[in-house]
Amino acid sequence: MTSIFDQYEQASQVSQRAKPATEPMTSSGYINMQFEDNTPMFSKQKMNFNPSDSITHVAVASDYLVLAMANGKLFRLDLKMPDHHEELHYTKFVQQNSKLTGIFLDPLGYHLLLAFAARNKDGNPELIYLHRKSSKLKSVTKSRNYEVTEVGWNYENLSEMATGPILLGTSQGHILETELEADSDKSFTASQQYWRQIFDIGKGADTPVTGLQFHRVGNTSKYFIFVTTPTRLYQFMGHAVTTDGKPSLQSIFHPYLTTPETSFQEIPSSLKYSKLQFYFDKNNTPKMFAWLTEPGIFYGQLDPTSQQNSNSLFTQSELINYPTESDDCKETPLSFVLTEFHAIAMYSDRVKAISLLNQELVYEDHYSEAHGKLKNIVKDPKRRTIWAVTEKTVFRYKVVREERNVWRIYSDKQQFELAKEYCYNNPAYIDIINVKQAELLFSKGDYEKSAEVFADTQSSFETICLKFLESEQFNALKVYLSKRLEALDEDDKTLTSMIVIWMTELYLSQLGLLRRTGHEDSQEYHAIQSDFEVFLLHPKAGKCMQHVKSVIYDLMSSHGDKQNLIKLTIINEDYENVVAQNIYKKSYLEAINTLQTLGEPELFYQFAPTLMQVRPKQTVDALISQGPRLAPSRLLPALLACENDEAHAAEVVRYLECAVQELGVRDRALHNYLLALLAERDPAALRRLLGRQGRDAAAVGYDAHFALRLCREKGPPEACVALSALLGLWEAALELALPVDLALAKDVAARPDCVETQRQLWLSIAEHVIAKNQDLKEAMAFLEECPLLKIEDVLPFFSDVVTIDHFREPICQSLQEYNYQIEELKAEMEEATRSAEYVRAEIQSFRNRSALVAAADACCLCQLALLLRPFYLFPCGHKAHADCLAAAAAEALGAGARARLQAAQRRLALLSPVELRTRTAAGVSLQDALRAEVDDLVAAECLFCGEHVVRCIDQPFIPDEDWDRVLKEWE
Repeated sequence: MTSIFDQYEQASQVSQRAKPATEPMTSSGYINMQFEDNTPMFSKQKMNFNPSDSITHVAVASDYLVLAMANGKLFRLDLKMPDHHEELHYTKFVQQNSKLTGIFLDPLGYHLLLAFAARNKDGNPELIYLHRKSSKLKSVTKSRNYEVTEVGWNYENLSEMATGPILLGTSQGHILETELEADSDKSFTASQQYWRQIFDIGKGADTPVTGLQFHRVGNTSKYFIFVTTPTRLYQFMGHAVTTDGKPSLQSIFHPYLTTPETSFQEIPSSLKYSKLQFYFDKNNTPKMFAWLTEPGIFYGQLDPTSQQNSNSLFTQSELINYPTESDDCKETPLSFVLTEFHAIAMYSDRVKAISLLNQELVYEDHYSEAHGKLKNIVKDPKRRTIWAVTEKTVFRYKVVREERNVWRIYSDKQQFELAKEYCYNNPAYIDIINVKQAELLFSKGDYEKSAEVFADTQSSFETICLKFLESEQFNALKVYLSKRLEALDEDDKTLTSMIVIWMTELYLSQLGLLRRTGHEDSQEYHAIQSDFEVFLLHPKAGKCMQHVKSVIYDLMSSHGDKQNLIKLTIINEDYENVVAQNIYKKSYLEAINTLQTLGEPELFYQFAPTLMQVRPKQTVDALISQGPRLAPSRLLPALLACENDEAHAAEVVRYLECAVQELGVRDRALHNYLLALLAERDPAALRRLLGRQGRDAAAVGYDAHFALRLCREKGPPEACVALSALLGLWEAALELALPVDLALAKDVAARPDCVETQRQLWLSIAEHVIAKNQDLKEAMAFLEECPLLKIEDVLPFFSDVVTIDHFREPICQSLQEYNYQIEELKAEMEEATRSAEYVRAEIQSFRNRSALVAAADACCLCQLALLLRPFYLFPCGHKAHADCLAAAAAEALGAGARARLQAAQRRLALLSPVELRTRTAAGVSLQDALRAEVDDLVAAECLFCGEHVVRCIDQPFIPDEDWDRVLKEWE
């Protein structure tokens, strides 16, 4: 149960907790809330042991606590075993007139030095050594003339039996170097390896050393040494001579022995004491130092590796003033310890924690008189624990997250990068820092950098945009919008669209202003244009423009920026608008080249009518280059819309001829249009076209009736003749051909398939020729040319004045031909008679022919005895059962014959007694007729040597479905 006294102690503690984030966050998207827990940064705990007398001195190292008490005893305690402690007398080892001035414990907690001063002039100062495992104190003999006030321990020493080289500071200002080693016997008494005075700070004057530390620089042989007096801070650096693996620090002071003025930092003080403290990082490397003086704590960062050419070993030094009381009475602390961010100062009745960064008091703890006055506050150099000792009690201080407010302090100092490092990725803190940094940059006029930082905050989007608009900082606004666009998610489609449209408007406005002022070729214009093109290629902008491209196009059109409009359409692959914009600019060749490059048929169909009007030749070249990718029938409206002049018509004809001849287009409308153009403008080409189309009306691509009507109105007679003949209008064709060309008429007469029609046409030609010329030789030559006509056919066409003598030779030749024909007919009749007699003889021989069937003969299909069932016997000698042959023949028959066979078999099996007696018209029974039909289908030929075997010559011996099985059998 907590006592009333302890409750009073707790109430007396005043802790400045971590300040909540009270910065105005009206521009932040984070909720204003308590960012820290309520755990105090500094708290103390009273240790549960009571010394036997008032405490005068304290030392702590590696969890080992040593207290010196007024009764001349030492209290020693291993903090890992708090129930086991010991007390031993030290007064009997020293002179009666000596008093204890200080105790010093090495970092390992094994070597303890007790410094004594003489109470009067008759005594001598002493230095006593005590090992952790020993209860016997041993005087360091050579120290009797020196009053030791400070010990510089060797922090690299790892030995429990020896201290390693150490430095001692005295009240006269002497610096001594020595090494103490415990004896190997059980008494652990000390022996001095060496003892030498290496420097005199006071230069002969009594100047007490109040602080002394030395450390090695990295892994080199270089060391630096800090020495403090009540008013000065001395710095030494040099290389130590190593002997037997141990450094000799005396060599470091050699350069300073001849130097008139040693490098020091002086702070006036009326105090007779000062304190020196170091802070070590996690690698036990000294990083900071602090020196307690009367005006304040002199604090700095240690950086000995970068100070090779400088007299100072520290940087960023400053004097931290002590916090004043309400009555403005300034009191100097008696002691202090150093943490990473705070100095914990001890007064006679209180402990205060002061921030090293902003010198603010963050913690104050008052001590009750019941505990006595505070004697000292120390820090364990290894365990980093902090201990405060009063006359009666020992307290342990716990430091919890002392860095919690560092980010805020650095932010107030405008050290924003450092502030972010100490935020530990807390988004709310980072946002506050970014807002401060952005506001600072804005106030300094660095608008673009401010915009970048603002974009990383949760500040109101509208507020920031208005901020830059009011200052007319459009470039900075673009930077802000661009950064916000980068940070947006894909789901933020509305804000993304707004930013893309707004940025496009900003770019277009700037470019338009420069164009209007005549700065289109300026470097500024090209820079903005380049940035705009990069923006258009941004993935999010490109994706967004797919949805708002009509708005963007309208913006660009309103600014008259045709170049960027075309670039945007190309980037968006909006090729329809690319071509449309080129046509709008009257860059027809560019539009055609774009169409030709893209090869999109739909775009050709859309823009061909316009381009054919203005650039017919180039358009047709592009259409022809696309080949079969284009459907000429869909281009027909563009071709029909052309002006009716020679230039356009010639290009239309060129494309149509290419479509018909090279692409083989069969569209009738296309052919008809080509015929119409050729009939009106190029009869020769029309004849060539009709000739290439052939003489089959079903194979031509055009409408023959339409073509004939067209040619009768406009076309040449030859075309009319060809079309009439194509339609089978032979008389009309011949009638048109005779006035034009006799050879053409003869060609028409030779074309009909019907011989009688040919003869009639040749008669018409003969009548035309003979009636016109009445030339006997010409008539005779015509008869030789056409074998269908005889002399008697053409005689009526001659006039009555022509005598028969003129036809004697043709008539005789005609009679001779008739005689030849009669003889040929007689020979054919005799040959037919002989063939009939031979056939009758063969039939008679088959009637008398027989074959012998043995009892052992087997069916060729099932290999069973042939005589078991009805069978068929073929003249070739093959034999097969009737049912076996029917099943095999069914597979060989065609579909129709197989159906007839199945129907006859089914009907034969189902005959009733009445039907068995029924006879057909031929006088045979219905049963015999059906059997005869089955025999005709089944036994028409031998399956093994008939035509069926020849038809199966390309079929494999092994069916596909049996191939795998047979293959495995052969393996």
